[in-house]
Amino acid sequence: MRNVGTVVRGIRTPIIKDGDDLANIVVDALMKAKESEKFEFRDRDIVAVTEAVVGISEGNYATVDDIALDLKEKFPSKNIGVVFPILSRNRFSMMLKGMARAMDKITMLLSFPSDEVGNGILDEDILENSKYDLSSIISEKEYTEVFGTFKHPFTGINMVDFYRDLIKKEDCEVEFVFANDPKVILNYTDDVLNCDIHTRFRTKKILLDAGCKNVYSLHEILNQSVNGSGYNPTYGLLGSNKSTEEKLKLFPKDGDKLVLDIQKRLKDETGKNIEVMVYGDGAFKDPVGHIWELADPVVSPFYTKGLEGTPNELKLKYISDNKFSELRGEELKTAIKEEIKKKDANLKGNMLSQGTTPRRITDLVGSLCDLTSGSGDKGTPVVFIQGYFDNLADE
Repeated sequence: MRNVGTVVRGIRTPIIKDGDDLANIVVDALMKAKESEKFEFRDRDIVAVTEAVVGISEGNYATVDDIALDLKEKFPSKNIGVVFPILSRNRFSMMLKGMARAMDKITMLLSFPSDEVGNGILDEDILENSKYDLSSIISEKEYTEVFGTFKHPFTGINMVDFYRDLIKKEDCEVEFVFANDPKVILNYTDDVLNCDIHTRFRTKKILLDAGCKNVYSLHEILNQSVNGSGYNPTYGLLGSNKSTEEKLKLFPKDGDKLVLDIQKRLKDETGKNIEVMVYGDGAFKDPVGHIWELADPVVSPFYTKGLEGTPNELKLKYISDNKFSELRGEELKTAIKEEIKKKDANLKGNMLSQGTTPRRITDLVGSLCDLTSGSGDKGTPVVFIQGYFDNLADE
């Protein structure tokens, strides 16, 4: 009988650089870990690789000038509205530098009281006791007078001040407006770049339906190479990260080949059918700072077929408290095992009544991986998971 369920290991690798054979590095690191940690590979193990090293090994980079060049072609007026960007020095500031370098004026429409992923832009207590509400349009002057002392609790920075200084350093004029209706930007310009991530298609549709003449989303910027730059055909600038003061690492674009390559090499080495995925941000929310960590467009852009779909699980506490409420100990365990064995294709329809929230396997596993590897100096860009698909009925 198995006495351990899911086991997660962060796997250390050499520092990944542009042009490295990442599939070989991942497999080699796993085989070395097997020897040092004394584990055996099993069918349906999961190997996950962070998107950061995938993008690095691909050499998928772009410069601020590349962004500026693409924007100049799409917005010849050089006067754009930037709608609903997230408040991030790492994620958005480099994109904004490219926008400012390409434009003569930027009107920036910021949502409040926070951005899309939960970064605050004003003090909500002050908002509650002011004349403004969530339907208000707040000018830059009003924001400065009423909310201008606000600083992000984690960074200690007022991001309006930070973005203003960044734009002005590129000799670009800037005006801030605060509103939660994207159509407000049309009072200032008909050339719009909507910068939200997960709501981008809805925002763009709202702007087009309102008569916006020229609107692009971030996934449409650098969605093809500009002057030999890196690019991402699906996500453009979404999922990019600051690399240097003039360069960004883009979201990986060739991970579909990588996951199949790693899966094949592991099959050749171990004889086991192992699932492989590329993961980025986890889909979880910080309960203290109220920040939703998913600044990437998806948790996992690439994965092998066995990771498709949602978990096919029974909610044990529901069954224990209801169907088998009179049972205890081994008798209860045996009954639940039999219930698990009987679950079938109709289970999915019963999940909601049993309190289980249906979520994609890749979102769940990717979040587990992100929490395991972190974003700091652990040096474990590969995560190895065993027993994720096991259940109580497995001996």
